[in-house]
Amino acid sequence: MKNRPADLKSLLAYSLREKPGSYIVEEIFQRFPTFSDLVDVTEQELLAIEGIGKAKARQIVATLKLSQIISAPTPSIKTIRSPMDVYKLLEPDFRHLKQEQFVCLFLNTKNGVIGKEIISIGSLNASIVHPREVFRPAIKRSCASIICAHNHPSGNPEPSPEDIDITKRLVEAGIIIGIDVLDHVIFGDYKSISLKEHGLM
Repeated sequence: MKNRPADLKSLLAYSLREKPGSYIVEEIFQRFPTFSDLVDVTEQELLAIEGIGKAKARQIVATLKLSQIISAPTPSIKTIRSPMDVYKLLEPDFRHLKQEQFVCLFLNTKNGVIGKEIISIGSLNASIVHPREVFRPAIKRSCASIICAHNHPSGNPEPSPEDIDITKRLVEAGIIIGIDVLDHVIFGDYKSISLKEHGLM
């Protein structure tokens, strides 16, 4: 991706001729903290923010939709057969990131990649993920299964207790919803760990 959602704040500020730390920009990201929330925002929701009129609301929606198009997946790997396929597909996106990002790959019944989305951008060493944020875009895409992935900026891909806990929560939610969570791959410096392969999910 040439423009990652991590750069979205700067892109949005620039397009609105606002500073990245301005009230309007900060309020938008406070109310809509995830990429999923942002790309689904409506003009009506934006109009509730002080300082945003109809013209600016339409401009913001257009900018976010453009960002979604730019960051849409164009994977060289069309089908996921192993954790190594996940690594090859996502490693360029995770490379050199200073914050954790939690990403989902959306798959069809033949494990073909039909979509990819950043679900959460966390702090330097923590990423907060809720099942509703993971499965909402999965349901929209009518996918059969998902693969979760995130990076450890420390470079060590060893899963933390929190990583294992959220994975189990997602697996349980997927069973209820009817969408399988096939794996959770954690990325470090030029290596990754599959929770599925290590029997941690």
